[in-house]
Amino acid sequence: MKTENSNENTTLVKINKLTKFFADHKVLKDISLNIQTGEVVVIIGASGSGKSTLIRCLNGLENFQNGEVNIVDDQLKANDKNAEALKNIREHTGMVFQHFNLFGHLSVLDNISLAPIQVKKLDTKTANQKSMDLLAKVRIEDQAQKYPARLSGGQKQRVAIARALAMEPKLLLFDEPTSALDPEMVGEVLDVMRELAKEGMTMIVVTHEISFAREVADRIVYLDQGEILEQGRPEQVLDNPEHQRTRSFLSRVLRD
Repeated sequence: MKTENSNENTTLVKINKLTKFFADHKVLKDISLNIQTGEVVVIIGASGSGKSTLIRCLNGLENFQNGEVNIVDDQLKANDKNAEALKNIREHTGMVFQHFNLFGHLSVLDNISLAPIQVKKLDTKTANQKSMDLLAKVRIEDQAQKYPARLSGGQKQRVAIARALAMEPKLLLFDEPTSALDPEMVGEVLDVMRELAKEGMTMIVVTHEISFAREVADRIVYLDQGEILEQGRPEQVLDNPEHQRTRSFLSRVLRD
């Protein structure tokens, strides 16, 4: 979903032959994928296909056994313990989780300001002003002093997006951001994500929201049993898939 304001076409993420095991089970099998600055890549696939594991490997939430990941100028290799590279990658990369992962004992404002204060060493006044600007961006600035328990699911997820944006990341990872929401709350979260895409934010989105993928994605990647079976423009993958397994998956998802 490129716009006139899209960033320069440079490679931001390089994944090379990434392989991941859980015990003896091979969850990811030689995944190789490049993602350009400003590109929106949507990853689809059945439950258990490795989608969430893949994006968790990108910011070091999961170790992997073979291959490498490059984000900006930092590299993670298999079983890497490079703390400096991991720190840099996490500063470049925001993550939005399925179940929000907000700090329940902190207000909405403090949830967003915490990392800029602790990691970027911003003073509290500056961090709080930036946080209020982000809450306005996701249209919930009136909730700043509430605690997460008092928010709806859609509001919590918008706080989570604002928190991810607070570190001014170059890349945003979304792990099924609407799957824990009631249907009436899905739209408000997807609207925020659409706006980010229009602004040129580089995003990797794991989702079952096929209509959103069609509208927003520059590229759709279909993951099947830990392998990239198919990828391409939305109209190519969704309307004219090459593989029978892709067709079967889409028929099930669209039917549901």
